[in-house]
Amino acid sequence: MGKYFGTDGFRGEANGNLTAEHAFRIGRFLGYYLGKKKGERAKVVIGKDTRRSGYMFEYALAGGLVSSGADAYLLHVTTTPSVAYVTRTDGFDAGVMISASHNSFYDNGIKLFNEHGEKMDESTITLIENDLDKITADGSEYCEPPYATGENIGRTVDYVAGRNRYVGYLISLGVYSFKGIKVGLDCANGSAWNIAKTVFDALGAKTYVTGVEPDGTNINRAVGSTHIENLQKFVVDNGLDVGFAYDGDADRCLCVDDKGNLVDGDQIMYLYGRYLHERGKLLHNTVVTTVMSNFGLYKAFDEIGILYEKTPVGDKYVYERMASGGFSLGGEQSGHIIFSKYATTGDGILTSLKIMQAMIDKKSTLSQLVAPMKVYPQVLKNVRVKDKKQAREDKDVCAAVEKVAKALGDSGRVLVRESGTEPLIRVMVEAESEEICQSYVDEILAVIEAKGHKN
Repeated sequence: MGKYFGTDGFRGEANGNLTAEHAFRIGRFLGYYLGKKKGERAKVVIGKDTRRSGYMFEYALAGGLVSSGADAYLLHVTTTPSVAYVTRTDGFDAGVMISASHNSFYDNGIKLFNEHGEKMDESTITLIENDLDKITADGSEYCEPPYATGENIGRTVDYVAGRNRYVGYLISLGVYSFKGIKVGLDCANGSAWNIAKTVFDALGAKTYVTGVEPDGTNINRAVGSTHIENLQKFVVDNGLDVGFAYDGDADRCLCVDDKGNLVDGDQIMYLYGRYLHERGKLLHNTVVTTVMSNFGLYKAFDEIGILYEKTPVGDKYVYERMASGGFSLGGEQSGHIIFSKYATTGDGILTSLKIMQAMIDKKSTLSQLVAPMKVYPQVLKNVRVKDKKQAREDKDVCAAVEKVAKALGDSGRVLVRESGTEPLIRVMVEAESEEICQSYVDEILAVIEAKGHKN
């Protein structure tokens, strides 16, 4: 990935390595570039989550866009998938989501979508990064994007109506009534807080909510998909039938079954992949996963004859493979699930609706639907490093990984990779017991630290 943008946008500490000036310059270049490419005024739609710094970045981006002659449409607090939806359905030239997803409130990020609601292409991202560094691809003299003047200056438009249409779209996808079903929603004090309950209430569920009191600093704090224990307790304490937990921008979903157990993204892909497969609606009989998916998912797919493909980690890569192969279902263990018939990115609330559909149609509880899949113990640890590439490619680290892989043989696997959004190395081991996983992960981390890579 580039100097600023990773697999899921430009992310960093607000006014640390991601500043209001960055946002202004991104808006200014994007407005100029899209307008020049289009030959007329560009239209860009902007959404944000509940972080306090979101207002700063929203206004900076809008200022940059209108200063270069583009019109900025503001969705205000909304979800990442809603920005992708509105971009592709309302004729926008690009969409921007201001969010650092599951990160703490002091971080923020800028995610860019093209006119089709897909993650922005790398060539455009490179141009934006070059502009941030005030350089050109061919080495020629750099020139600032020109400011618009007079009647060519852009405008900002309140576009909350776009968010409301997205809510209506989600409600329209509810195939069955949820009447009589007790559903728990953990909205992470984030983007879903004023959307998810509206959808479930409209479909007739008896809806219980937590994580719906955002104050600008409590997004993801002890709530949401990164703190699933909150929803597990909530489901058990209230005797609920099912629970859904979202992250800060609601593009991912993890679940809690009727017994209070976690149901992760791999289990979601299993249950819904099987549901489509049984009805002959799983396109090319294939589910797209990432290299982080659990062994148990593949074994369960093998048993029922479902094919699968693996991509690098990142819903961007999952979607790209789905689009190129014409596949209908894909996702990540973390809960980014993509239903290509309905969306171009992971959508937590949509995922909830599809799970409800499978439960009602099969007259089964969530625990029953995922029971056939055996989840292999998996330990994942992150280590903050000085240089991701240098740490991962260190010959002694590589030797340690090879040693573990050889010891595991066919009974497990080891994966060491760089985070796409943070200065982290992620070490994951799957094996027959958690003790074995823990031992091998610690063995590799010890080498990383001994070689001085740990920051």
